[in-house]
Amino acid sequence: MLALCVLTRVNSPVGLPCGAVVMYVLRSQPLTQPARVTRRQTPNALLRLAPLLSLLIALIGWHALALRYPPFILPGPVLVLERLTQRALDGSLVQHAGVTLSQALLGLLVGAGAALMLGVPIAKSPLADRLLSPFVVASQGIPFVAVAPLIFIWFGNGPLAKALVCALVVFFPMTINLVAGLRSAPLVLRDLFRALRATPLETFLKLELPSAIPFVFAGLRVSVTLSMVGAIAGEFLSASSGLGFLINLGNGTYDTPLVMASVLVTVLLSLSLYGLVRLSERAWSRYA
Repeated sequence: MLALCVLTRVNSPVGLPCGAVVMYVLRSQPLTQPARVTRRQTPNALLRLAPLLSLLIALIGWHALALRYPPFILPGPVLVLERLTQRALDGSLVQHAGVTLSQALLGLLVGAGAALMLGVPIAKSPLADRLLSPFVVASQGIPFVAVAPLIFIWFGNGPLAKALVCALVVFFPMTINLVAGLRSAPLVLRDLFRALRATPLETFLKLELPSAIPFVFAGLRVSVTLSMVGAIAGEFLSASSGLGFLINLGNGTYDTPLVMASVLVTVLLSLSLYGLVRLSERAWSRYA
């Protein structure tokens, strides 16, 4: 500042202080602004049509590939659609899909409840973290396909056993996201709550839980799709109804169109559940 005043005092108005001289120089010599880099934005219409275009390309490729193989190896989309329509009209597809969906939602509810019961103590207490974290990691380290037969032996072949298989798959991502969310509250806000003498319950409800909501939604986005995987896996082992039962039935009778139709319905259900979670997340973001 002082050097700038000395160098510019000769050309500056008389009597101006140092700060005014600097401002005078800066105003009299405008700085050149860097050129703005413009990015080409993709049209909104193209973004909306992109999923439909990719689906159309996939169907065309599927149809072209199916022409080279017999239907019991790779049926075409038309044959799969016919079998899907046939099963939908007689009501069997809707019934089996409802069974799988109910087991997946029940398993999601049980897994999320268990994650809440264990995730909160792990996030709040270092002792609970050391005691419970190994079991949480072990639940993911052991393949659920290896544990599922034990669950069927202990709890029978009913819907409860299949829901527990789904809960085992859902439990780990929900717990990890919940713990990370509860620990994500800023330290400055924690100090503020401590200075205001907030109780632990008030800190949890008004600071930690709102901070954990985005992480919970992230865990739910993963868990809703994994719950369908757990439901299908449970029906593979032992079931008399459900989409997994239809897939096993199609495999046993070489009815490949039925297998692919069941897989397609499973994918549609998973996408629907994922979309519901996304819509709920957006609604919560607007409300918050």
